[in-house]
Amino acid sequence: MNFCSECGDKVSLKIPEGDTHLRHVCDGCETIHYVNPKIITGSLPISGDRVLLCKRAIEPRYGLWTLPAGFMENEETVAEGAARETQEEAHAEVSDLQLYTVTSVPSVSQVHVFMKGDLVDDSYSAGEESLEVELFTEDEIPWDDIAFSAVKSTLKHYFEDRKTGVFPVHTTDIRHR
Repeated sequence: MNFCSECGDKVSLKIPEGDTHLRHVCDGCETIHYVNPKIITGSLPISGDRVLLCKRAIEPRYGLWTLPAGFMENEETVAEGAARETQEEAHAEVSDLQLYTVTSVPSVSQVHVFMKGDLVDDSYSAGEESLEVELFTEDEIPWDDIAFSAVKSTLKHYFEDRKTGVFPVHTTDIRHR
């Protein structure tokens, strides 16, 4: 950041009084510009003993499988974002969305939040960001071709929890080096 979005003056990188982190601070109006982690929201769409996965048509991880997910938008809830991403990427509708996994990925300043939900019907197709969309049983999942660690972790939690029928909220930290 070079210029203040409030007044247009130059900004300097410094630790504001009473703070502990370097921030961009306007040299003119002294506005502090915070840069905070991005929230990724998505769903774990379930149909019987199968889950819905999307093969990515975009980078990063083009051609690998993922759960429908993306950046949360302003003025939407996590559940609304998860449902929107499912519609956009898989042309599918989910219901009864419940918080399931929260994964912090500090190396990329992101928090991934997945909501477990029911696929309303088996009507789905690839959206603009997907090459294909398929329902998989646990044995059919292309485990070596899962795009993101947070998705793999969510899937593993789900199939383990399914054995007991108890689906607690899981929190995980993934630290890439």
